[in-house]
Amino acid sequence: MSEFIPREGQRQVLEYSGGKMGISAVPGSGKTRTLAELAARLIAERIAGDQQVLIVTLVNSAVENFRSRINESIGALGLLPGFGYRVRTLHGLSHDIVRERPGLVGLSDDFGIIDDREASAVRDDAVDAWLRANPDAADPYLSRDLEGQRIEWVKGNRWPRLVRNVAAAFIQRAKDLQIAPEVLLERLALLQEQPDAAASLHALALARMGAEIYADYQRSLAYRGVVDFSDLIRLALKALQLDPEYLDRLRQRWPFILEDEAQDSSELQEEILRLLAGPGGNWVRVGDPNQAIYDTFTNANPRFLASFLQEEDVATIMLGESGRSQPAIIDLANTLVDWASSDHPTHGVRGAFVQQHIYPTAPGDPQPNPERDRAAIKLIEHDYTPQQELLAVADSLQQWLPDHPDKTVAVLAPRNQRGYDLVDLLRKREIPVRELLRSTTSTRHTAGSLGNLLHCLADPTNAKKLATAFAVWRREDRNDAEADELAKTVRRRVRGCKAVEAYLWPRADHDWLAPLATDLPARELALLEEFREVACRWHLAASLPIDQLILTLANELFREPAELALAHKLAILLRNVSRAHPSYRLSELVEELAVIARNERRFLGFDREDTGFEPPAGEVTVTTMHKAKGLEWDRVYLLSLNNYDFPSGLSHDTYIAEDWFVRDKLNLQAEALAQLSVLAEASDATGLQPNTEGEATYRARLDYVSERLRLLYVGITRAREDLIITWNTGRRGDRQQAVPFIALQEAWAERHRTDQEGELP
Repeated sequence: MSEFIPREGQRQVLEYSGGKMGISAVPGSGKTRTLAELAARLIAERIAGDQQVLIVTLVNSAVENFRSRINESIGALGLLPGFGYRVRTLHGLSHDIVRERPGLVGLSDDFGIIDDREASAVRDDAVDAWLRANPDAADPYLSRDLEGQRIEWVKGNRWPRLVRNVAAAFIQRAKDLQIAPEVLLERLALLQEQPDAAASLHALALARMGAEIYADYQRSLAYRGVVDFSDLIRLALKALQLDPEYLDRLRQRWPFILEDEAQDSSELQEEILRLLAGPGGNWVRVGDPNQAIYDTFTNANPRFLASFLQEEDVATIMLGESGRSQPAIIDLANTLVDWASSDHPTHGVRGAFVQQHIYPTAPGDPQPNPERDRAAIKLIEHDYTPQQELLAVADSLQQWLPDHPDKTVAVLAPRNQRGYDLVDLLRKREIPVRELLRSTTSTRHTAGSLGNLLHCLADPTNAKKLATAFAVWRREDRNDAEADELAKTVRRRVRGCKAVEAYLWPRADHDWLAPLATDLPARELALLEEFREVACRWHLAASLPIDQLILTLANELFREPAELALAHKLAILLRNVSRAHPSYRLSELVEELAVIARNERRFLGFDREDTGFEPPAGEVTVTTMHKAKGLEWDRVYLLSLNNYDFPSGLSHDTYIAEDWFVRDKLNLQAEALAQLSVLAEASDATGLQPNTEGEATYRARLDYVSERLRLLYVGITRAREDLIITWNTGRRGDRQQAVPFIALQEAWAERHRTDQEGELP
């Protein structure tokens, strides 16, 4: 790491000696480096004995980044690395607090913690039980345009998924509000005894649904003797509140608290850190309110940092200089902030940004901006279809990469699926690509391949599933057109088999293949016989425990070490599921693999998501705009700037949280959370005043529009030298350009007199 030569704002931060400090830092201002350097100086000058500087950050990869930077800084000061500090995420810090005194919050010493995947499975079980008990719960919310079988299809396929999403958000928010399900149910029961109870209960129907699922979920956790991550945070705060002596010891242990990414702080995180800092304590919060992009998905909210910066006893510092991007890109980002703050057509989102500009570094700065090149910014007006947009980007990359082997490049999509589609296209063209998505292609393909084989074993007489298993088995043999055509022919023949048992387990009088043998080409017959032998081995292995079965199938399918390692992780996962659910049959265990393949639950492969990521030169990084935060590339493509992925609150916009089958365009998740707030704020049933239906949906739209503006800002500021932005017309061809994109085009054309209609560079 090069010698750190601070700029003026950074120098002010490093002069900190105590008290509360709030730092608003623009993209590329070096906030992480500055905070790490401050930690090193505090360790050297202010920490004694077993004391530590506590650094709290957002994600695991940032933990490793801080450790590396702090170790190098304190090493330069002649101190031993690894001593005098502790870097934790909020979950990690909460675990430390609760694990030290579990009895304070009613936990046993050996309490367990379930991860997001396990918690999701337990919650889904509670949702399924509630749906069985309430088969007609969807009726009041379904669109009036639905009829007949379409209604039954929605209730059987789409409604359960929606209830799962609502329940997940409801439970997380309830825990953030520190309100138990029993309290919610008690208040609903009291309401039932009031005059006009029917109308009030109808207005709180979603809250009742959430409370009942929440109660079942918590009972399941208690039965298992475990807590989830949300419980961990809630209980950590409770432990600090219950034992002043314990709190005082922690204050002595951590006399200085440094908080990174504070714009993504939640109410519970702020309360925990405020308690740990104490009155007149030493607390430094660093963040950028303009990069707050998680508040519609989590309980994070940038208002906590904004309020902190306004407190009288808080010293505020602005880190406004950035050496990351060329001045033209900085100009574009500032243009977005100015336009959204003064000219956005929806007045309710004009407060999405804090009015702060990014400034290029001064001459002689150790991190100078790349040279200005307005031509390197392309805001493409062309109305691509979704596939045309991907093809245009792939063509552009194919031309650009050979001439820039030492440069980094990324394509940032608004959603994972768009990224998956591009990765598949780039790999077909043999363009080197690195995924940083929800899960890698390798994870999805490995899980999908094993899942298809298990589907076949779970339904052994199904010819269609047997044909799919054949396709999985033959995947590595498709080396040429002739072999590929042979495999397709055999797959069609297996799919048309009328008696699978007569093919796999023939008898003299019942052999599906025997009468065909005289007419089949020799290669086709040989392939059918070979597959029969393989499939029989699979069926014989089906009696093994699920983890052993997975490993047996993996040895048949895979040769690459990464695939075999992933299969081993999947085997362990399913073994744990099987132990937790002894009644699960093979078909139910298969569904666990299916949700991984479809990315409905988070499952990490062997990428570097949890240990940090350094963009490689000469390869295309494909990721989402959310995951790109904190990273930078020389060249960046932003995809899908249409009015679905980036709505603006206008009448023709549509929103991902408003399902097409729900009446009146209601956002049921937002409505449920609003009803939860009503219950949580009322001390008894007489004070309940339910919201007017639709108000929460409207507020959620404004929040989402604001967050998408900030997401666009994050995407723009990932680019150092080149920035290309495109849009597409959507699957049905009815999407329009996002209003912020149009505004940027108009401002850019007027300011620089450039035509952006051309093809991608």
